[in-house]
Amino acid sequence: MDEKSGIQALDRSPPVLPMMPGMPERYSHDYVHHGVTSLFAAFDIADGAVISKLYQRRRAAEFKKFLVAIDKAVPAELDVHLICDHLSTHKTLVINAWLAKQPRFHMHFTPTGSSWLNEVERWFGFLTGQLLRRGVHKRVAALDKDITAWIEQWNVDPKPFVCRKTTEEILESLARYLQRSSGAMH
Repeated sequence: MDEKSGIQALDRSPPVLPMMPGMPERYSHDYVHHGVTSLFAAFDIADGAVISKLYQRRRAAEFKKFLVAIDKAVPAELDVHLICDHLSTHKTLVINAWLAKQPRFHMHFTPTGSSWLNEVERWFGFLTGQLLRRGVHKRVAALDKDITAWIEQWNVDPKPFVCRKTTEEILESLARYLQRSSGAMH
């Protein structure tokens, strides 16, 4: 799970120019900023489904509300393992007190600087590429509505991320890279 904070409701002026054959897509350099929203999302690595909530702020209070939403969404007989980064809101007294009363919740923290290991970050990439990068929103409420609709559509047929390479293939590729880069002249 993670938060994508500071998602901007932007009214691009003029809107993204349509692509013409042989020309790359272009963006306007100017826009009107209409506020921000923060998306809290938990990605189920087994089936690819996403539990999400949008909040105007990203504090421990909102994180606790999100944990309660996860608690309600996940069947009671299952344990909940959350892989998250070291954001200070994940470790406040309020959160620790709530977690102490929730024995089925288990927090796992990625090493500092390694939140890319968390699969929800890849899912945020899909959201950004398919909705946010080209989005035009005159109000935060419209942005929230579009994000919610996109997530609902994702959850109709969610897909987990699957590594297609074996451990040996990954290590061989890394070894080839290291061999090439260690012989490079700098």
